[in-house]
Amino acid sequence: MKNFKLNLYFCGMLEDKNPSKTPLSSLGEFGLIDHLTQQFTLNNKSSVLGVGDDAALLDFKNNPVLVSTDMLIEGVHFDLSYMPLKHLGYKAVMVNLSDLYAMNAHPTQITVSIAVSNRFSLEAVEELYRGIQLACSNYAVDLVGGDTTSSTQGLILSVTAIGSASKNKIVQRKGASANDLLVVSGDLGGAYAGLQVLEREKAVFKVNPNSQPDLSQYSYSIGRQLKPEARKDVIDLLDTLGITPKAMIDISDGLSSELLHLSKASQVGCHIYEDKLPIDPEVISICEEFKINSTTAALNGGEDYELLFAIDQKEYDKLKNHPLLTVIGYCTDLQSGNQLITGLGQQIPLEAQGWNSLKEGD
Repeated sequence: MKNFKLNLYFCGMLEDKNPSKTPLSSLGEFGLIDHLTQQFTLNNKSSVLGVGDDAALLDFKNNPVLVSTDMLIEGVHFDLSYMPLKHLGYKAVMVNLSDLYAMNAHPTQITVSIAVSNRFSLEAVEELYRGIQLACSNYAVDLVGGDTTSSTQGLILSVTAIGSASKNKIVQRKGASANDLLVVSGDLGGAYAGLQVLEREKAVFKVNPNSQPDLSQYSYSIGRQLKPEARKDVIDLLDTLGITPKAMIDISDGLSSELLHLSKASQVGCHIYEDKLPIDPEVISICEEFKINSTTAALNGGEDYELLFAIDQKEYDKLKNHPLLTVIGYCTDLQSGNQLITGLGQQIPLEAQGWNSLKEGD
C-alpha cells in the first residue's frame, strides 16, 4: 500500500454535498482533457507525439508492437464504497500492463478513456488521474491519448496499453510441451481474501456507519485487492537469469482458468500440486476466518496479476529456490487432462471457476 493512504469508505462520490467541488461541465470535454493531462510528460523515445493532437505518434523501429485493452465498470469490476479513486486509477493501469508483461514485452504507452456521471466533480476525477500518473511514473510508461465523455450513471474506465519486444523474446500462451515445468510468480489468493474482508466491512458499515474497523491485520491482502502491482520485476528477473518462458499468461481470472487457457493454446495437459501452491500466511488466516478453503482461493480467486509460465526442465537450476518463483507442477500430454494433485496423491480435475464477467446472473 506504499504511496497510498487507505480510506476504506470513500463515500464522497456517492453523494456530493460540498458546494466547493468543481462541476465537470465548467471545463467542457477538451478543457477537462487538457487539465487532467497537463502534468504528464513523455519519457520513452518511441513516444513521438502524445496528448494534444488527433492521434498519438509512436515509433518502435523494427520491433513488433503489442496492444492490450481492458474496460472497468462501476458496480461490475469495482465498488467505490471501498475503492478510493486514486487506487482505481493505479489498478486500471496495472491490469493492462500485466497483459503485456505476460507476453514478455515492455509497455511504453497507455491511453485512458473515461465516462463519468454528473455526480463526479473535477476534484474526484483529478484523484483518479493521480493514481494513473503514479502508475505511469512507477512503470515508466507514457500517457499518449484517450477520451472523456458523460455517463448516465456511474464511472466507466478503459485503458489501452501499448508496448514492444524483440521478435525472439515475445512469449505467447502456446509453446509449452509435455514435461515442461509450470512456474508461478509471487503468491496466490491474496486479492480474493482482501475482497472478502472489504465486502464484510461494507456490510458492517451499512448497519453501523459509525463503525471504525481495524484492518491492520489484513493490510497485505487488502493491498493485493486495491493496489496490485504488475510483475515487471519478474520479466526483468527472467531476462537476468537467461530464461525465456516457452508459454506464459497472467493470472487475472484465477489460476485454474489460466491453466486451462495455457493448456488449450499449447495442446498440453497441466498437473499441479496442491502443496506447492504459494499462499501467504495472512491469506490462509483470512480463509480460516471466513471458512474458505485456501486452495480454492488460490485456484479461483483471481486478480492476483501474477505470471504463470512454462519452462524447459533444463532451466530449473537457474530459478530453483528463488523467493519470487515457485514450480507448482508440470505439463503432460493433452489426453492426461488438467489435474490438481492433493497431498494424498488424489487427482482432481481442474475447472474454470474464476472470474467470468458474462456468466448468467452477473
